[in-house]
Amino acid sequence: MKELIETLENLKNSEIKNVIDTRIKEFEEIKGQAIEEIFKELCFCIMTANCGAEKCIEIHESIHDGFLNLSKVKLTEKFKELGYRFPNIRSEYIIEARKYKNDLENEIKSKEEANSLRDWIVKTIKGIGYKEASHFLRNIGFKNYAIIDFHIVDILVKNKIIEKPKTMTKKKYLEIEEILKNVGARLNLNMAELDLYLWYLETGKILK
Repeated sequence: MKELIETLENLKNSEIKNVIDTRIKEFEEIKGQAIEEIFKELCFCIMTANCGAEKCIEIHESIHDGFLNLSKVKLTEKFKELGYRFPNIRSEYIIEARKYKNDLENEIKSKEEANSLRDWIVKTIKGIGYKEASHFLRNIGFKNYAIIDFHIVDILVKNKIIEKPKTMTKKKYLEIEEILKNVGARLNLNMAELDLYLWYLETGKILK
């Protein structure tokens, strides 16, 4: 772990810090926007499961307000037209999620930073697990969540901090999350910041 901590400390003192700080501010701004904008971010996180982030960003920007008003047939067609991997099932999830848009707004306002908000999202929104729910909350300005995807797992495995999990159960996800919180505490970084630094370390990119 020592080597990873030193590497991340060096990144904190590099020009990438400004890029990450800017991205965190952008996430915070989304939290203050209308529920329609927040819901579109939820749709993005539904899209990203087992799909490349950059392709999903491109498709998400292209569909834009269509996430709010396209029929399932039209949304599926749009996904296919844009080369999205799972056009049928993800359009179904997004149409289903629209039913909970107002509930989502109320839950965000009432639960704030509590993990019960993430639990509610996982329980309520089809196609969203702990990774995707954490991604969504991170992207709308909640700072106590990181996205534990294969990039993050690979870094932790390479640094002999964890063993590669065979499957990512809820229990395993939360265990790794606690390890990341300890790493973040040593670096004086919240989880959202740590997530971006780790993602940059593994991919050389800062996305969302």
